[in-house]
Amino acid sequence: MPEHIHLLISEPEKGDPARVMQAIKQRFSRRVLKSVRKRRVSGQQELFAVGAEHVWQRRFYDFNLWTKHKRIEKLRYMHQNPVVRGLVQEAEQWRWSSYRSYAFGEAGGVRINQWGEAKLKIATPAA
Repeated sequence: MPEHIHLLISEPEKGDPARVMQAIKQRFSRRVLKSVRKRRVSGQQELFAVGAEHVWQRRFYDFNLWTKHKRIEKLRYMHQNPVVRGLVQEAEQWRWSSYRSYAFGEAGGVRINQWGEAKLKIATPAA
C-alpha cells in the first residue's frame, strides 16, 4: 500500500510485538530519511515534507489471532487489499505481497516463515 503496511507476526521469543514494531520502524526510518536527505533534488522529494523527521505514525493497530481460521481470514484480507484499492487486477500482481509464496510456494521479495498450515485455496476460473 502506498501509505500503510500489513504485517502478520507471531509473538517474538524475546520482548513483545511493540518492541518488534519499534525496531522495524526505526531501522526503516533511518534508511529512508538518510536517503531522502541525500537526494533532495530527485523526484523522491515530494514524498516527504522538507525537514521531515517522521516516517511512521506513532501507533500501530494490532489484532490478536487465536485460530487458524482467523489467521487465514487476515491473510486473505491482506492479499486482497491492493486489489480492492485498485492498485492491481489480481493479488498475485502486487510485488510487495506474500501471496505468491502462500499460493504457489514461490520465493519472492517478501520473506515469510510459515508457522502452521496457512495454505490458501486458489479459485480456478470456470471453464
